[in-house]
Amino acid sequence: MNTIGLSLPALLLAVLLAAPAQALADPAHSAATDALSGKSVLVTGSTDGMGRQLAIELAALGAQVIVHGRNAERGAEVVREIESAGHGSAVFYAADFASLDNVRAFAATVRERHDRLDLLINNAGIWRQADDESRRVSEDGHELVFAVNYLSGYLLSYELLPLLERSAPARIVNVASRAQQAIDFDDVMLEHDFSASRAYAQSKLAQIIFTMDVAEEFAERGVTVTSLHPATLMDTTMVRQAGVPPRATVEEGVEAVMQLAVSPALEGRSGLYFEGIEEAKAHEQAYDEAAQAALRALSEALTAP
Repeated sequence: MNTIGLSLPALLLAVLLAAPAQALADPAHSAATDALSGKSVLVTGSTDGMGRQLAIELAALGAQVIVHGRNAERGAEVVREIESAGHGSAVFYAADFASLDNVRAFAATVRERHDRLDLLINNAGIWRQADDESRRVSEDGHELVFAVNYLSGYLLSYELLPLLERSAPARIVNVASRAQQAIDFDDVMLEHDFSASRAYAQSKLAQIIFTMDVAEEFAERGVTVTSLHPATLMDTTMVRQAGVPPRATVEEGVEAVMQLAVSPALEGRSGLYFEGIEEAKAHEQAYDEAAQAALRALSEALTAP
């Protein structure tokens, strides 16, 4: 067994499988400290909330972490925190995922400055401000939540696929949600029936449909793709800004994502959906081949240069 291609002793496997994700960063767990040594990982949306904690946990396992966000000051803070801990290393690149050109430029920077990528976690996402039901559009004219939560990760995954393939076995983890609503392919941009909740739920289902659709294609290139609902309404800035009381901790979400990211038990397994740490069934549309084909065609058209 190995974790993202790295052979581990039996004791370390037990640590990775049994310990909570937050424990992996504890200096007392020295057996796990070098688990990702020599590996490169990218966590989008990692200057705040769960993404930030994931970046710190992965660096604690010895990885070089590519930190992403829009705010350079917060990005620099994450890099400093990682490097001051003395495990792994980090670099920050800024990109606004409301712009597909920004996503392409970000991917180009990663390809130019890094010779490998073992793990991509598509975590960046937006929801709504409290009591704000206004429909917004991206720089490219697409419904904003769909653009940031889904299209950016779709495009980034393909842009970085050659780098992931070069580092195979590699993994992509799509951070989705239990909130899922069927996509109406006659009104994907919600021009006729918009609600903030619907926008979020369809964007998250789109991530899961994408996961199922490319699972076999990417696996043939040595890259597995999984998706998950990490935890319900974690105590994050996004949830608080939506005016919704948190119901779960960031640590619960981190534990679930870390399982898909590093667990040897999931090596080689692709096209899975989890809720927390348990494998689950997503919305039925995720498994509909016609819906997969429709979303694929739409995504190709929307992200074409």
